[in-house]
Order: sequence, then C-alpha cells, then structure tokens
Amino acid sequence: MDSFIELYRAGNLMEANAIKGALEQDGILVRLLGEALGGAAGELPIDSQEIRLLVQRCHLDRAGAVLRRYQQNLAPWYCSDCGEQNDGHFEVCWRCGGESGN
Repeated sequence: MDSFIELYRAGNLMEANAIKGALEQDGILVRLLGEALGGAAGELPIDSQEIRLLVQRCHLDRAGAVLRRYQQNLAPWYCSDCGEQNDGHFEVCWRCGGESGN
C-alpha cells in the first residue's frame, strides 16, 4: 500500500470534510488526522487543533489540483432572496435558506 502524505491542514472540521468530499468525488482516498480534537477547543494551542488531510503519495499531484479547484470556487456570493453575502462554500444562504444558483 502506498504511504500517505499531508496535503492540507484545515482550520476546522467543516472545511476538512468539504475538501475530503471533493477529493473523494475524484476517487482519491483521504485520511483525516485530528478530527476528534474539536472538543478540546480552548484547551489546546490553535495549531494543534488543525485537521490534517492525508492522501496517498501517488495521488498527491492530482489531489493538489482538486484542492486548487476547490479553493478557487470559494468566491462569496449574494443571496437573491435577502441580499446577504455568503461564503463560497455555502450552497444555501445561511440567513434565509435561499439557494446560491451555482
């Protein structure tokens, strides 16, 4: 089995799972390290709470391309129902539930 290597450090579990989903849709196996540390927020240094995404070394280049595409698609959007600005990773408005139209 190919060894795993760190691809990215996510700031929170939501970001880690979103990126993991994008990678898995492309057929890339992902391991998360540190996902269980969320309960220790405030007790541990911030850099030890990051969630590490690991991929097989043989898939690192392809995983990097998926990650770049994911990050480029994070442009904010404005809800057509209420006008609220939403982060690009949201598909529905956090304020009113309106859809992004993407």
